[in-house]
Amino acid sequence: MSQITIKSPKHCAAKPGIHIKRNYRKLFFSFSACFTIILLLIFLIWLILHPSKPQFSLTEVDIYQLNLSGPQLNSSIQVTLLSKNPNQKVGIFYDEFRVYATYKGQQITLDSLLPPFYQNHEESNLLTAALVGNGLPVDPSLGYEVVRDQTAGRLILNFKVIGRLRWKVGTWVSGRYRFNVNCVSIMAFGPGLPAGPLTSRQGSQCSVTI
Repeated sequence: MSQITIKSPKHCAAKPGIHIKRNYRKLFFSFSACFTIILLLIFLIWLILHPSKPQFSLTEVDIYQLNLSGPQLNSSIQVTLLSKNPNQKVGIFYDEFRVYATYKGQQITLDSLLPPFYQNHEESNLLTAALVGNGLPVDPSLGYEVVRDQTAGRLILNFKVIGRLRWKVGTWVSGRYRFNVNCVSIMAFGPGLPAGPLTSRQGSQCSVTI
């Protein structure tokens, strides 16, 4: 007569496969705990440092051409901006930086793309962009606005910056954030002005949103 041996659950627990599963679970929980701690540390550092927005100001504007011909506009403008990083322990990567000009809410130049750059702690940079628009379609009422501003003796232009940046804290670099800059330039404008480009060196602070 053959003898049948039935192993108890205690014997089954001794199988190698179950030990392997338990080891994988321990590794998984250990990895999850370490990852969570790292994220919490990064979050705490971010809260402590909490970077301030970059600061921009308009330092110089030179208008070489602003010619309206029917529903089309030809423009040539050079603009210089001062960019400052006010943070003591946070650097800024500018991955995308586009500048253009608007007049009475209408874009009068094409986007000018500046090369990416890094701005160190409390560093300032002068940025110059050449803005050009050839045959840009505009609203017919823009001609009336130009004549009215010439009569008033002043020309108001807006210079916009759109782009993406990343914060750098030590060796850690954040994800990309979109930022927008708006600068206002008020220039003398009238029939009695001397020949040559219209120039303004009156610095003005720009608004920044992130």
